[in-house]
Amino acid sequence: MKLIGRYQGYSRASFQKDLISGIIVGIVAIPLGMAFAIASGVKPEYGLFTVIVAGIAVSLFGGSKFQIGGPTGAFVPILLAIVLQYGYENLLIAGFLAGAILLLMGVFRLGALIQYIPRPVTIGFTAGIAVTIFTGQIANFLGLRNLEKHEAFLANMKELAVHLGTASGYSVLTAAICLVCILLVPKVLPRVPGSLAGLLISTVAASLFYPDRVATIGTTYGAIPHSLPGIQLPHLTLDSVSHMIKPALVIAMLGGIESLLSAVVADGMAGTRHNSNRELIGQGVANMLAPLFGGIPATGAIARTATNIRSGAASPLSGVIHSLVVLLILFLLAPYASSIPLASMAPILMVVAWNMSERKGFAHLLRNRNAESLVLVVTFALTVLTDLTTAVGAGLLLSAVIFVKRMSDRFRTVKVLPDFADKRGKVSAHIVHAQHDCPQISIFAIEGALFFGTANRFERDMAEAIEGEPKVLLLRMGNVPYMDATGEAHFGRVIWHLQQHGGIVLLSEVQPQPLQAISRSGLGRLIGQDRIFGSTGDAIQFALTQLDHKQCLGCRHFAFRECRELSGA
Repeated sequence: MKLIGRYQGYSRASFQKDLISGIIVGIVAIPLGMAFAIASGVKPEYGLFTVIVAGIAVSLFGGSKFQIGGPTGAFVPILLAIVLQYGYENLLIAGFLAGAILLLMGVFRLGALIQYIPRPVTIGFTAGIAVTIFTGQIANFLGLRNLEKHEAFLANMKELAVHLGTASGYSVLTAAICLVCILLVPKVLPRVPGSLAGLLISTVAASLFYPDRVATIGTTYGAIPHSLPGIQLPHLTLDSVSHMIKPALVIAMLGGIESLLSAVVADGMAGTRHNSNRELIGQGVANMLAPLFGGIPATGAIARTATNIRSGAASPLSGVIHSLVVLLILFLLAPYASSIPLASMAPILMVVAWNMSERKGFAHLLRNRNAESLVLVVTFALTVLTDLTTAVGAGLLLSAVIFVKRMSDRFRTVKVLPDFADKRGKVSAHIVHAQHDCPQISIFAIEGALFFGTANRFERDMAEAIEGEPKVLLLRMGNVPYMDATGEAHFGRVIWHLQQHGGIVLLSEVQPQPLQAISRSGLGRLIGQDRIFGSTGDAIQFALTQLDHKQCLGCRHFAFRECRELSGA
C-alpha cells in the first residue's frame, strides 16, 4: 500500500528513527507526567494515564507531524484551582467539555483565530503561570508540613511564611541532589534526560541514606497502579455541564494556544507546516478520551516536541511509541515509583517553570516602556494574583484599546492638489495654501482605516473643511484599507450633507473592502456609480467639467493646469 501525507516515503529506516525518538521522549515524559499531576492536585498516575492516552490521540489525529501531547506546566494553576474549587470528578467533566470545544473549533476552522492573541498577552500569562508553578513547589522543596492549599497566590505565600519552621533538611538535601543532576547531567551526558537522572539518583540517595525521612509518592498518594484503569464516562448532566462550562472554556482556550504555539515551534525546527484546524481536532479528541481513563487535560508539550525532533523523529508514529513506552514502564515498574520523594519532583517543576518563563521576551518588552509593556505587566500580575480568564480578558481588552488609539492617531484627512513639479502628476498637501486653493473643487486624501475609532473625527474634520460648501468634493481613498459600519454611517452623513447643499461628491482609488461596504450600504447609489473612479486623475478631469465657469473668470489660484484658460488669464 502506498503511504501518503505525513507518512509518505516511510521506510524501515524511518521506523528505526521513530522507535529511538519515541523511547527517548517516553523516558522524558514519565517524571514530567507525574510531576504535573501532583502539582495540579491529583494523583501522579493520572498524569501517566494522560501521557499514554492523549499522547496517542494527538499523534494520530493532530495536524503537526512531530507534536507530542500530554500534561504541561501551563495547565497546572488552572487545574489546581478547579480541583480545589470543584473536585477531581468535576475536573474530568471540564476536561471532556474542553475537548469537545476544541474539536468544534477545529471543525469550524477557528484555528487561525488564536494567532490574533497579542504577544505581550501570551508572554504575560506564560510568565505568570511560571511564577505560580515555581512558588507552588517551594513547600515540597523545603519539606514543609501541614500546609493548606489555596486558590489565591497571596494566601499560599502566607502559608509558606507561616510554616517555614517545619522545613526538613532531608527534603532540602534530596531536592538539591535532584536539581544538581538536572543541571549537570545534560552537560556531561547529553543523551541522558536530566530530570530522569535527578529523579533516580535523589530517590536512591533518600532510600539508602535516610529512609522514611522524606514524604514520598507512596506515603502521600498511595501505590501507583501498574495498568490503565477501566473506561469510565464522566457523569454529564445539564447541571454539571452548565456548572463546568466556564472552566472548560479556559482549558480549551489555553490548550488551543499552547498546542498551536508548540506546532509553530516544531515547524521552525523541522521545516514542516502544521494544519492548525486539524491540530485543534486532534487536541479535542485527546482531551475527550483522556478523562475516560481518569486523565487530566493535555496539550502540545513544547519541550517534549523539541526533544522528539532533535532525537530524529520521522513521523507521528514516534509520538505513539512514546506513549506505548510509558505504558510499558507503568506496567513493569509502577511499584518502584511509589518510593519517589516529593522533594525530588519539586526541582523538576521548578526548572520547567524557569524554562517556560519567557524571561528574555519579558525583559525585552519591559525595557521598551511603552503601551505593550503595560499590557505585559497587567496580564502577568492578574495571572499571578487572580486567574487566567481575568488576566487574558484584561490583556486583550487593553491591547484592543491601545490598537484603537494608535489607529486613531494615524488617521488623518488632508487637503491636496495636483503637484505640477511631479512628473507623474501626483497630488500633494504641501502646495495647498491661501493663494493656491480651488474655491470650487476640494480634494481630500483620507489616510487610515475609517472605523468606530476614527469616524467621529472624520466627520468633524470634513465638516470644518467643507464649511464653504465647494461645488465638487473629491475624496481620494487609496490609503483607506478598511471601513466598518460606524465609518460607513459617518461617511454617508458627510456625503448627504454636501449633496443637500447642491454639491457633488466624487471618490477615487477606493480599495476593495471600503468599495464593497459603500456598495452594500447603498452609498454607491447615493453618490452615483459613474462618480467612483479608479484614478484620481480621471476624477479631477470629471470634476473640471462640473465647474461654474463664471466663477472661474478672474480666478488667480491656478490650482489645475486648465485654470489659466478657464480664468481667462
